Amino acid sequence: MCLAIPGKIIKVEGDYAKVDFGGVTRRVGISLLENVTENDYVIVHAGYAIEVLNEEEAEERLKLFQELAESLDDI
Repeated sequence: MCLAIPGKIIKVEGDYAKVDFGGVTRRVGISLLENVTENDYVIVHAGYAIEVLNEEEAEERLKLFQELAESLDDI
């Protein structure tokens, strides 16, 4: 099973970007996408941004991840 995580680009540095995943930042490859800018939301899989999301889509997906995490706390 694969899991692609949404994050927000904080800073673009050539073919890489610093991406915020809810307070945790990681260096992510952005060479697979064109015209990626700061404040864009991206889906990241295996260390590479594979899709740009609009803010509404990103917030919805992040909400689903939060609900999943909360449901696991009940186990």
